[in-house]
Amino acid sequence: MSAPKLKLGIPKGSLQEATIKLFEKSGWKIKEHHRNYFPEIDDDEITCSMCRAQEMSRYVESGLLDCGLTGKDWILENQSDVVVVTDLIYSKVSSRPARWVLAVAGDSPFRRPEDLQGKRIATELVGYTTRYFAQAGVDVEVQFSWGATEAKVVEGLADAIVEVTETGTTIKAHGLRIIAEVLVTNTQFIANKEAWADPWKRAKIENMIMMLQGALRAEKLVGLKMNVPLAAKEAVLAQLPSLNSPTVSHLLDSDWLSVEIVVAENVVRDLIPKLKQAGAEGIIEYSLNKVV
Repeated sequence: MSAPKLKLGIPKGSLQEATIKLFEKSGWKIKEHHRNYFPEIDDDEITCSMCRAQEMSRYVESGLLDCGLTGKDWILENQSDVVVVTDLIYSKVSSRPARWVLAVAGDSPFRRPEDLQGKRIATELVGYTTRYFAQAGVDVEVQFSWGATEAKVVEGLADAIVEVTETGTTIKAHGLRIIAEVLVTNTQFIANKEAWADPWKRAKIENMIMMLQGALRAEKLVGLKMNVPLAAKEAVLAQLPSLNSPTVSHLLDSDWLSVEIVVAENVVRDLIPKLKQAGAEGIIEYSLNKVV
């Protein structure tokens, strides 16, 4: 009997590079081959397939894949019946969730979704957008956009668009104005229901999730290590915002302590001068791969 394998889907396209980097930081190296949809992974218990995020949830639901990563938006668009194992907040641009927004020309009279009664909406997210307007009781014509969606309003091909954005920069650059937020989305790790019910596959997925989340958590944290004279112990400890209690140990010279903590990276620039002023010396900042 052959050893069991977990069939993992990697999103092709805008999330591809960020996903492969995340897996590498988590402990799995994925090697792509030119024009090949089956990359190598350095784990004999996993086989990889590359497919568009837009289609991922369909393949996972049908069982062609046991699990995969895709956007919450495409799961809702496809109305796929899958297990959402966890959220993984990462993207090609930032660690913020993306938004699907309803946008119109900057000089148009439209201020609310209700103002678009009878108008044309261009989007790649056709199914969800159709349901969004139907729920609001607004009758619109939703057209599929193959790309360059922001230009559709400018070219007079649509009265409004529903488009995904992280910063809103591209939408503003096209002279458009956001009038509503349609959906907040982020990457989710999903599993086929039968695969999730399989004890071996579920354990494999849960271990993978633990490592992926640990790698994401580490991206916003750093370690600090320092030497502290015993007389300055209380003054230094009073400055430390630690993930947990700091590790404090005596050096060979009993008049000195070694103090080590994990802190948010964005506080370090203000924290180190305070620690130095409180009496800490030999302060070292180091990056983290995973925090589990």
